Amino acid sequence: MSSLQTTIQKIKNLEAEKKSLIVEIGELRKMADAKASALEIEVASLREEAKMLKTLMEQDLLNPQPSVNQFKVN
Repeated sequence: MSSLQTTIQKIKNLEAEKKSLIVEIGELRKMADAKASALEIEVASLREEAKMLKTLMEQDLLNPQPSVNQFKVN
């Protein structure tokens, strides 16, 4: 092959690889977006749970309930 033919073939190969990489990057971005969305939902749920537990603990500290002994002491 001549130098020009080699260069043309190299360009064709690189263009094909570029198209393939663009498709792959698009798929990876979709996967990353989906993972980020799932994590946002999970984090929001964990924040809500932490908030509820803090509220519960604050209520227990402000209004302590006497402990109940199930056994009679003679």
